[in-house]
Order: sequence, then structure tokens, then C-alpha cells
Amino acid sequence: MSHPEEIQQRIIELEVEHRDLDVVIETLVKDQHHDELQLRRLKKRKLQLKDHITLLKMQMMPDVPA
Repeated sequence: MSHPEEIQQRIIELEVEHRDLDVVIETLVKDQHHDELQLRRLKKRKLQLKDHITLLKMQMMPDVPA
């Protein structure tokens, strides 16, 4: 992915998935009989998405000479 448009589109897709995970995690937490392992996996995936979004946003920034 080298074109800014492709990177921006991917960022949008990942942000949507990240928000969707928020809803799922919140719903699971409200359920008293939730699966802890599943909850941990979802939270880990959410963190991975956040990291990936951050990396893609950094690619969008032009290099600034020091």
C-alpha cells in the first residue's frame, strides 16, 4: 500500500472494525456469564487494530527534516 488514497481507505476500514469491537466488548462485559478468553482475545485484537491504524497514519505524514 503506497498510495495515500489506499492507505486512507484502509485506515477507515480498520477504524470501523475497531468501533465494532468496542460494541461487542461492551456487550460481553455487561453479560455476567461472558467468556473471559474471548473477551481477552477481542481486546487484544482491538489493540492490534489501534497499533496498525497508528502505523498507517504515520505513513501518511510527510518526512520532516530535522
